[in-house]
Amino acid sequence: MTMNILLHACCGPCSCYPTKELTAEGHTFTMYYFNPNIHPYKEFKRRLNTLREFCEARHYPLVADKSYPLEDTLRGMLSEPTVRCAYCYRVRLEMAARYAKEHGFDAFSTTLLVSPYQKHDLIRRTAEEAAARFEIPFYYEDFRTGYEEGVEISLDLDLYRQPYCGCIFSERDRYEIRKRKKNIPEIMAKDAGR
Repeated sequence: MTMNILLHACCGPCSCYPTKELTAEGHTFTMYYFNPNIHPYKEFKRRLNTLREFCEARHYPLVADKSYPLEDTLRGMLSEPTVRCAYCYRVRLEMAARYAKEHGFDAFSTTLLVSPYQKHDLIRRTAEEAAARFEIPFYYEDFRTGYEEGVEISLDLDLYRQPYCGCIFSERDRYEIRKRKKNIPEIMAKDAGR
């Protein structure tokens, strides 16, 4: 059975494979951008512009929620002491479920399901909870099988590929890890000299 799906999109590159797969399955969909977790604001805008560029090239409809409640987002992420991603998944998927329900979609889904770097089971569980709360089906598909193909598509389209997940914490972790790796030879040389 084909459906009209609201597809939450975190960015253009992650949208490449899921949109291809949904099209092949005969579904119709509208892309939905709501990502207040992305930091800094320039990165938020760049990802939205890249998604817009992708949607225009493929003639996909796009709904962009440009709200950027930074303070609420930071408070929410800090309130999740064990898994900071939980807040980001929840706020985005609840907003997608609400929008899908209010605008007559058959179901909602998310491009977050394509990344092998995301917490897949947590995304699925969070989306199912949002589906129950807003009384709209969550369309689940494990898009990770097409991750590499999606990367190739995004490279062929010359889409901006972001170097970190999006939040301020993932940005910090990316640079901290790089800095630690860079300093390992220095640390080892100092230790050898003791």
